Amino acid sequence: MKVVILAGGFGTRISEESHLKPKPMIEIGGKPILWHIMKIYSHYGYNEFVILAGYKQHVIKEYFANYYIYNSDVTFDLEENRVEVHTSHTDPWKVTIVDTGLETMTGGRILRIRDYVKDEPFFLTYGDAVSDIDIPALLSFHKAHGKIATITAVSLAQMKGMLNVGENGSVNAFREKEDQDRSLINGGFMVMNPGIFDYLTDDTTVFEKEPMQALSEQGELMAYSHEGFWQCMDTQREMKKLEKLWESGQAPWKIWR
Repeated sequence: MKVVILAGGFGTRISEESHLKPKPMIEIGGKPILWHIMKIYSHYGYNEFVILAGYKQHVIKEYFANYYIYNSDVTFDLEENRVEVHTSHTDPWKVTIVDTGLETMTGGRILRIRDYVKDEPFFLTYGDAVSDIDIPALLSFHKAHGKIATITAVSLAQMKGMLNVGENGSVNAFREKEDQDRSLINGGFMVMNPGIFDYLTDDTTVFEKEPMQALSEQGELMAYSHEGFWQCMDTQREMKKLEKLWESGQAPWKIWR
């Protein structure tokens, strides 16, 4: 199965970093978060990736074009115009990078790679979140229910103080957030059957709106519950949190050796 990764957005909420590179190329521990996501899937034997690029897509292409150099010791013989790669550290990946357009919405990006995935189920995720999710268990769940789409439901902690507001706008109660103040969201790490393409119209289709709503109404959308670690990287605060976990040597999503 192919792993399709949405990596074309502008990353406006982390613009301090994304004005220089696409958000999936922002580094955690010296490696793009995109690399971390790919290592998660690769750990389970899924090594064929289709990256849906857009904003600054050339940065992603250049990274993989120079992957050997970035991950190896290299001698540059300028006099002889020769490059020698020493002790190459690489991965068994086949990576297809598709320029899906600068302004294309998520559903439009997915629609553009129909010819790459053909009539086969595929994994689908966002290029800005890591997890210790059990990919084989997710796939087994998807196959068992037989529906078109599976998303992974994760529990997101509330970030702000909790309010109880009356009809007239008065604050009846206020308290700081607590550990149990959580809500379920779509954490990515999805599985799609090829029938998903029938729900996508054109470049203006927002995958998370009409297609998801239609799938839900028709009983074709299922949620796999993941209770372990999950973290997105929407802000600098979240980037620093992931960096701190990586530097501690206790990054929960590092399931590979």
